[in-house]
Amino acid sequence: MKVLMFGWEFPPHISGGLGTACYGLTRGLAHNGVEVALVVPKAYGDEDQSKVRIVNASDFAFDPSQTHFYQFSNKVSYIEVNSQLVPYIGMDDYYNVVNQIESGVFSRVEGNDGKRRYQFQGGYGANLMQEVEKYAMVAEEIAKSEQYDVIHAHDWLTYRAGIAAKRVSGKPLVVHIHATEYDRSGEKNRNDIVYHLEREGMMAADAVCAVSNLTRNIVIEKYGIPADKVYTLHNAVEPAMRQKDGVRPLKEKIVTFLGRVTFQKGPEYFVETAKRVLERDDNVRFVLAGDGDMMPRVIERVAELGISDKFHFTGFLRGKDIDKMFGMSAVYVMPSISEPFGISPLEAMQSGVPVVISKQSGVSEVLQYAIKVDFWDIDATADAIYGILHYPSLARIFSEKGCEEANNLKWEDVAGRLKHIYEFVIE
Repeated sequence: MKVLMFGWEFPPHISGGLGTACYGLTRGLAHNGVEVALVVPKAYGDEDQSKVRIVNASDFAFDPSQTHFYQFSNKVSYIEVNSQLVPYIGMDDYYNVVNQIESGVFSRVEGNDGKRRYQFQGGYGANLMQEVEKYAMVAEEIAKSEQYDVIHAHDWLTYRAGIAAKRVSGKPLVVHIHATEYDRSGEKNRNDIVYHLEREGMMAADAVCAVSNLTRNIVIEKYGIPADKVYTLHNAVEPAMRQKDGVRPLKEKIVTFLGRVTFQKGPEYFVETAKRVLERDDNVRFVLAGDGDMMPRVIERVAELGISDKFHFTGFLRGKDIDKMFGMSAVYVMPSISEPFGISPLEAMQSGVPVVISKQSGVSEVLQYAIKVDFWDIDATADAIYGILHYPSLARIFSEKGCEEANNLKWEDVAGRLKHIYEFVIE
């Protein structure tokens, strides 16, 4: 079986869980005998292609006037608005998320045949919406040149690309929901452009994969997608290859938040919880590892509470730096307001770190050895942290059993279930 897959990022160039999930899923599919050609807007050449073939969308020339999306793109422009629009965003990008664009502007002309090549920047920068539309146009050309049995598109950024591939090939389309606009922005701040792109992709799909039952319910209730074509496909975690050697033990215990500093992830609740814990135990330090549009507000709140001397901001961490952070941590906390799944708690558990997670997370559906609290219950979260820090036997149980539990969540098993979905839509 061959799959034409559309993604937006792939390790080592990732901004969050989407790239990590694509990496694990493609490796799991290879284990199940499925060949995957993964299309990304911009390939850097250093991606691991031992289990997947990377297709660089920036290499393909196309005639924009002949694509289905040209008429749409030619009539629509995107005006900058002060909203949380994209899934992964840092402080530098926040106020320039959507630029007013000029239709028909391409990076390079290819010959005299009307074909052009668009040089994608990749990532989640200021020209994101322009890149989403051009990506769909390029997808038509790529779909004509590849051999495949089924199409798979990840998140709203690639749904129109998947639809374009389905249109020119007639092959079935599977779309994957890693996060919805309701998760990113909430009910009141929903961005309608993103919402309609999400719904368009899910309605056009032959099957929809949601990363949790929580997400599946949102897809059915908020987007009106027929329940019989929405499947829950929980994420997993890559086998642990983490090194703790060389990490010096500290006198003070460290409690860590690792993730995007956005509304969805609940960083403000982490700060308020820190204050509660420090009122009972001053021998603790809190680390917020990540970046996002809420960073200024979080820093101000830390200062207001008078806990700046106990709080550290590391910025966005990758690779070995994450391993070092987990190696120093006594507790990992994920207070997400709405978390479709959440892979980072599994990575922490693999490192032997006890975790406290919100009940409003998809990963809570598959874990037993994690303390689960409501994201808004600061006192309960503080009690959980305090208990782990002060009762060694409790910490040991969650460390040992949690590590074992996380390592049993394998991408090859997830991919096996996904393969059955592929076979169903193909038949």
